[in-house]
Amino acid sequence: MGREERGWRVRGWASVVSAAALVAAAAAGAVLPLQDGGDGGPRARATATGTPAAAPGKVSADDDCGGHPEASLRPSSASGPAVERIRKRGKLVIGVDQNGYRWSYRDPVSRKIVGFDIDLAKAIAKDILGSEDAILYKTVPTAKRFEAVNNRDVDLLVRTVSITCERIEEKHIAFSTAYFKAGQQLLVPRQGSAIKGFDSSVEGKRICVAEGSTAQAELEKEKERLRPRVLLVANQLDCLVMLQLGEADAVFTDNALAAGQAAQDPAVRLVGRPVTTEYYGVAMNEQDTDLVRRVNKVLEDYRSGGPDSHWMQAYRTWLEADLPGIEGPPEPLYKD
Repeated sequence: MGREERGWRVRGWASVVSAAALVAAAAAGAVLPLQDGGDGGPRARATATGTPAAAPGKVSADDDCGGHPEASLRPSSASGPAVERIRKRGKLVIGVDQNGYRWSYRDPVSRKIVGFDIDLAKAIAKDILGSEDAILYKTVPTAKRFEAVNNRDVDLLVRTVSITCERIEEKHIAFSTAYFKAGQQLLVPRQGSAIKGFDSSVEGKRICVAEGSTAQAELEKEKERLRPRVLLVANQLDCLVMLQLGEADAVFTDNALAAGQAAQDPAVRLVGRPVTTEYYGVAMNEQDTDLVRRVNKVLEDYRSGGPDSHWMQAYRTWLEADLPGIEGPPEPLYKD
């Protein structure tokens, strides 16, 4: 494809590694690929950005998406066309990542997909189908996530998907209420990096982002000011591989994901401060309003219970070691 104004699309070892992981997953039978292809201390840690849960709020009627894109439909346990379609099939088809350490990844011992996102996916399946095992997982590349939802290749995405107006209005994606708060931050080699943060120190540096991610959008917005060399890959984990191979100078991604990668590889660390505030939500087809409300009902129950809530139990199991200090999930907001 060569050099373009928007950056270079990277192929090579990173894509090969990701593709090999997807092939292995398909062979194992637990996860199906959607398509061929998939300031740090002693341990690098992201800035804790979670907020304590509070009483659900309602967005003002004159507040547009730009003010609160994370506002969703009020929860309901009622069944509708989407929920009935899932029940008739007997499986909930969920788009996931299998390389997001701590969030959604293949455990090397059990060979099962596990993580914070997977615990939430199981809670949704149990509510709708009566069993947390009634799930068909499909690995979805970052750049193909919303296409998978719109084509109904998956019922929903539980894949650290940031809620944005562009995705709601232009990609025609509906979101649940927010279940996690994060921000974009830079991941660099622990030794020898001149990059200090999202500032002039990135000028001329090779900054890797996943195509279709909010990190790409933020980097494109600041490209003229900061003048980095943008490397585009299909999956976010490909950027870590590029960094490890010395083919990228930094990765720009959600700090929540980057903290897990730093936990995997002590040779990398987070630098600077988060430059955005983003909320993760479960993504669905915009026509499946009954499913949106049903997922929000699951999240309402998942958050309840304070320190003993299912949300806090999952946080302590998967995230606390690398994202310490988070007291609870974001407050849910509703637009109806």
